[in-house]
This record gives sequence, C-alpha cells and structure tokens, in this order.
Amino acid sequence: MSEATQKSNQKRESDSGDSSSVIKKLKLEHGQDPEAESSKMEMGFEIEAEAAEDKGLRQSMEDAWVVLLDGSLGFQGKLRCAHFAVYDGHGGRLAAEYAQKHLHANVVSAGLPRELLNVKAAKKAILDGFRKTDEAILQESAAGTDLIFYPLFMIPLVFVANIGDAKAVVARSTSVDNLQTGSDEARLLKAIVLTREHKAIYAQERARIQKAGGSVGSNGRLQGRLEVSRAFGDRQFKKFGVVATPDIHSFDLTEREHFIILGCDCLWGVIGPSDAVDFVQKQLKGGLPVTAISRSLVREAVRERRCKDNCMAIIILLRHK
Repeated sequence: MSEATQKSNQKRESDSGDSSSVIKKLKLEHGQDPEAESSKMEMGFEIEAEAAEDKGLRQSMEDAWVVLLDGSLGFQGKLRCAHFAVYDGHGGRLAAEYAQKHLHANVVSAGLPRELLNVKAAKKAILDGFRKTDEAILQESAAGTDLIFYPLFMIPLVFVANIGDAKAVVARSTSVDNLQTGSDEARLLKAIVLTREHKAIYAQERARIQKAGGSVGSNGRLQGRLEVSRAFGDRQFKKFGVVATPDIHSFDLTEREHFIILGCDCLWGVIGPSDAVDFVQKQLKGGLPVTAISRSLVREAVRERRCKDNCMAIIILLRHK
C-alpha cells in the first residue's frame, strides 16, 4: 500500500462520525502485515488491545493513537516491549500525527535498554525521545498535541510517561488474597489513575509559566488561550513555559492488574475513572471482545453522555495465565 493510500484511508477513518476500532492503521505505518500479527502478546500473560474513536461534534478528527503490540521496531538487540499511546491534538492534526509516527522510534533510537530492566536508562531514553520529537515538531508545525500515556510493557515492568490533561487508568483488584480464594470480592476492581494532569491553572505548572514570563488568565488558560501546560509543538507558547518534559514512573505488573484504559480529556470529562472501570468490567463479564468494548465506551461518552469534542480510548486487557 502506498504512503498516499495509507494517509487517505486514515483520513476517511478519522473523519467518520462513528466510533470505530482501527487497530491496523499503525501496523501498516510500521511496515507490518496486519493479517500476520496476532492481537495478543504473550509475556507471562496475554495482552489484548483495541482503540476506538469518534470525532464528536467537531468537523474533523485531530487526535491520534498507537497500538503497537511489538514495539521492537526491528531492534537487533531483541528489545521486547509493547507500546500504546493516545495523542490529543489541538490547533490541527499535524503534531499528533508526527508524534504518532515518530515518538516511539525516537525513544528506541535514544537507547532504550533491552528488556527495559535498567529503569534509569529507560527513563533517560524516554526523555531524550520526547525532546527530539518536540524539536522536530517545532520545526514543522505550529499546532500542538498532548500525549497522555506512553507505556512500555515488559513483564514485570510498565513505564508510564505523560504530558497534557488526559488520563490513563488501571483496574486493580483490591486484594491478592481474594484472587487466590476466588471470592466475589476479587472481582471488585479499583480505578487507579496513572497520570498527572498538566494544566496551566495548577500551582506547580503555573509557577513555571510565571517564571518564564507567561500568565494564566481567569479562565485557567495560559495567555488566556492554552489550557494544557505541557505539550508537543505549540511553538508560540514555548517561550511562556510550555514544555514537552513528561512525568515518568514505572511499576510492576502483578495478578492484581486486569486492564488499562487510556482516554482523552473528552472521555474523562463525562465518565469518571471508577465509572469507566465498572463499565468495562461489566462488559467483560458479559463476554464481549475488547474491540466491541472500546467502541461501546466511546459511544457511551459521545452519544449517551454528550461529549462534544473528539473522543478516543484504548483498552489494554491483561489476561493472566
């Protein structure tokens, strides 16, 4: 498939008003055969992931996402990881598309260590990859995008990096003992927010903005315009303290983690983390596949709860062996 055909197909998918799962898009961009790759990744347990999107009442879709079950990108050191991300574009789609296509490659080329066991080196590679991506976007586009979640899965580690105002939420069992006994309480999942929002109105972010000579208006926006305080691109706001430096942390995956939901601020503006976890869990109990659940979650946000903005979500299901 030619590059022009790929872009055309992506535009038709993104401009559609229907929530849809379009997992093959990123696989084609990385030169992979979507028919040859399973939707599961075996690493002590199985990972299944699907994305869905809906443009809401917007004229076009400015957001982008990544579902990459094999995140090695042909790395010869036998790098083993999976990569997922959601990019919430603003002021256009160019920055979101650029980050979608290049951020992970930039992180890998920055020296992401094999097996991701060297936490310090992995975090440095993520920081360097973010910086390189932001510099490239600033040369190409004035538009901006905030990345909500950059997870790298390598059992037992998950690395989480985020900039912007959307969220990633993990569904975690309340007790290991309950899992072992198989009691009903084991199915009670707690929603744990994995990301910290970066908004200009928050004290830590406001302080950096003011130090750089910027201001936060009464509407909570930087220079009265931009709500997020960290983003890729947004050239005109960089001098006022907008940075692309992510918060990064890592954690071990255990039998207590069941699934992760990634979503833009539109999704979380109408569905709380606990509601979203309950929604997904209920559909999983009903036997629905991840593809249907991701579509249903976005549909719930846009059509039932009246989210008007672009909306997208990724559900990453962790099936323990």
